[in-house]
Amino acid sequence: MLTIRQIAYRYPASTEAALTDVSFAATRGQVLGLLGPNGAGKTTLIALLAGLLRLQAGEITVDGLPLAATRARKPTRIALAPQEYAFYPSLTVTENLDCFAGVGGLFGSRRQQRIGECLAFVQIERHAHTRAARLSGGLKRRLNLAIALLHEPELLLLDEPTVGVDPQSRVFLLDAIRKLAQSGCAVIYTSHYMEEIEAIADYAVFLDEGRVVKQGPLAELLAEADAAGLRARPRHGNLEQLFMALTDHSLRG
Repeated sequence: MLTIRQIAYRYPASTEAALTDVSFAATRGQVLGLLGPNGAGKTTLIALLAGLLRLQAGEITVDGLPLAATRARKPTRIALAPQEYAFYPSLTVTENLDCFAGVGGLFGSRRQQRIGECLAFVQIERHAHTRAARLSGGLKRRLNLAIALLHEPELLLLDEPTVGVDPQSRVFLLDAIRKLAQSGCAVIYTSHYMEEIEAIADYAVFLDEGRVVKQGPLAELLAEADAAGLRARPRHGNLEQLFMALTDHSLRG
């Protein structure tokens, strides 16, 4: 669905490029894990895909059409659930969903239907009339996801969606994201947690210093790591360190 070819980006006040010659593709029905240390360029890439930054070089297409044309024709084909909470704390859960549904052009019975479906999908119906500011961290993440899903996006961008949540909420969110992919959505998922990526990703792209240093089907990358003896990773399973080791191993031949 999504193809990225040799994109580059440099912030005006910076002498270093945030992204250089980045290329990969995302497919419907799959979760693509976007990995890398802080400063690797993940957030910049997500911002470009979400239309928050203007592409400076390279090409991004959706089903063969330029990203800008796709967004102009139907902005809601692509949705972002950012790392920050993207809702109004003073509004209730339902009021937030109603607000964002209207902004995206949902009206009448269809609007109410989607609000109900999204509440049910993320399982926060019993908190429908609770002010968002009073929700727990895990429930706030669920509300973030519900808002992103209102317009049934074909491409879902998730930027560290489980930061600050309890283990039970993390398991729920991962299961929900996997179900979205299985329903035909293309998902790009950034995370620092190895267990999350291994649980839901089909394909992995590792960024470092703004460049793609490793990519491929996750099962193949992990098999390569096993064969190279690199799976004896740190006790807490930092996926960044695994892929840094895997990349270093491949560079050293």
